[in-house]
Amino acid sequence: MNRHSYPKPIKFFIRFVKTPKGVVLTGLAVLTLVASLFPQGKIGLWHAVVADLTAVSIDALVALVLRRRVTFSTGGLITGLIVADVLSSLTPLYLVILTTVVALMSKHVIRRGRKPIFNPAAVGLVFALSLFSSGQSWWAALTLLPIWYLAFLLAIGVYVALRVKKYPQVLAFLGTYFALLLAMALLHLGLRSDTPGDALRVPFINAALFLGFFMLTDPPTSPAITRDQVLFGVIVGGIAVILFALFGGLAYLLIALLLGNLWSASLAWMRRAVFTRPVATSPGTQRPR
Repeated sequence: MNRHSYPKPIKFFIRFVKTPKGVVLTGLAVLTLVASLFPQGKIGLWHAVVADLTAVSIDALVALVLRRRVTFSTGGLITGLIVADVLSSLTPLYLVILTTVVALMSKHVIRRGRKPIFNPAAVGLVFALSLFSSGQSWWAALTLLPIWYLAFLLAIGVYVALRVKKYPQVLAFLGTYFALLLAMALLHLGLRSDTPGDALRVPFINAALFLGFFMLTDPPTSPAITRDQVLFGVIVGGIAVILFALFGGLAYLLIALLLGNLWSASLAWMRRAVFTRPVATSPGTQRPR
């Protein structure tokens, strides 16, 4: 049986998993299923289902309110999965839902043209951490499984970065982040409570890899040009290390990503302003026809 004889739903699925969104969603789904092998993993899996249902419903509701065509939101699925994958499986279900709602609403409210300015999942997670001190275990980054599972996370992440053509910014981010942390560790810099050595261990390594592969690479909130991708990765990696050195805590990666998103949006806005600026003409000079 060749692929041309497949039923239409299967053909559609095969085409979808080859798209950038399909690749990211498949990678996240695989990691979520593998991570559910740890003792509380079934709860995390249930949270992922609820978060996805919430995300798809919010996107559909917004489309109805704005009188747009209602479609099945694969972007909402990705955001819902990331929210559930980062929040601890011990997080109350209502907070998982609320975090997902905030994440999706930020996508529709905080925009530049038709694109969101900030990574929606990062907005929701920072909201939950700031207001509710929510636990964030990054369990789908395989933080609660034996350390050799890190190789599986790397394999999935590298495949995703290559397929969505965002590997320059991933390499720039991870290279900057780990190089600066290593330098700080060798020079004995940083806080006593949260040392650079801590950030170079599980689960912090897993969190940085997960953010780099699945959140940093979000096309609407990151640059498309390779040169800008590299600078974006360096900026996010550098800010993350500075925040960790000054404050420690759990939110430094997410805040660094949001600041990087703001830089990316500002860069795009400035370029658009330059290119759309009217050309001044001197008195008596006619524009060419």
